[in-house]
Amino acid sequence: MQLWVTVAVLGLLVMGSWAQGVMPTFSLIPCDAPEVEAAALVAQDFLNAQHTHGYKYALNQIEKSKILSKPGHTDTYLLELDLLETTCHVLDPTPVSLCPVRQKHTVAVEADCDFVLSNTTQGLSVVAFKCKTETESEEECIGCPSLVLFNDTDGIQLIENSLDSFNKNNTLSTKFALLEIGRMASQIVSGGPKYFAEYAIIGTNCTSYDDDICFPQNHTVAIHGLCLAEGSANLNDVDCKIFGPTQTVDPASNATVRFQKLLHAHTFGPIHHPTIHDLRHHKLTALHDPAASGLLSAESAESAEVVAVVPPKEAPVVKREVSAPEGPAVDAAVVPEGPALDATVMPKILLPPICPGKKKHF
Repeated sequence: MQLWVTVAVLGLLVMGSWAQGVMPTFSLIPCDAPEVEAAALVAQDFLNAQHTHGYKYALNQIEKSKILSKPGHTDTYLLELDLLETTCHVLDPTPVSLCPVRQKHTVAVEADCDFVLSNTTQGLSVVAFKCKTETESEEECIGCPSLVLFNDTDGIQLIENSLDSFNKNNTLSTKFALLEIGRMASQIVSGGPKYFAEYAIIGTNCTSYDDDICFPQNHTVAIHGLCLAEGSANLNDVDCKIFGPTQTVDPASNATVRFQKLLHAHTFGPIHHPTIHDLRHHKLTALHDPAASGLLSAESAESAEVVAVVPPKEAPVVKREVSAPEGPAVDAAVVPEGPALDATVMPKILLPPICPGKKKHF
């Protein structure tokens, strides 16, 4: 049974244009309904297409879902989603449905996002979104690696030396330059701190390790890669996964995703963008609302943002109408046979929860 709950909003609404004679309605749909899942995947793919630094994000849970309907207008989906950072860089052509999410013991990164999607005859499209990105909280893990700043001196030294080692030993006839730092972490082990680094690289015009003046190739033809290094500046191991410009189809959402994004390349050693040098992980776009839809909730608002609140005396009157169930209600009280019950005694009916949806990871 699919439960539909229609809420008629009779007072002050978000958009003044709604008060022009036609009453809009909100339909609350189960978060695990197929149409909601499809809308959430469209939102996920749009978000990853907009994200030009760091890693792809995968849908973890649909927390809230509703549809705004108004006669003569397209339906609007309002979704609140929980997404998790994966280990696939944004330039990696691997479909996000096949990308492992980063686990808690390696410091997972979570994004709480609100999306507004329009359902037209051409399909679902994202109108606006806003996201709050933060590390997944957990109990302190003694001895586990902890993230360090992108401008950590020892971490940068590990990247420089490991990339130099990779360039010296790779068989691709291409010398690579640092594209961006993905993350760096440190761990206390016997003998001193051990560092871990993930960084993206881009092929240059140089074909020999001994070439000195090298420039990154055009992003549409360049070879890219993601390197994982660990150890210290003087003794380290590095493993680089190389991938080229391409496009692929995500089997989960059937979306064709291009991976030819232009990132700033660091040609002569790590140079950090002033807006990220004091961060430990990449963040998603905080707000994307070019049409000023006014439909984004305050759930994922960053602390610096101002959220409009309706004063209590002007709060809208809300009328809820619940459709009759198609079959026996869940946990419905049994009415015994025999003499009629008192009119004030009614069976207790517990409606099944419709949100949040099931978690896909943790």
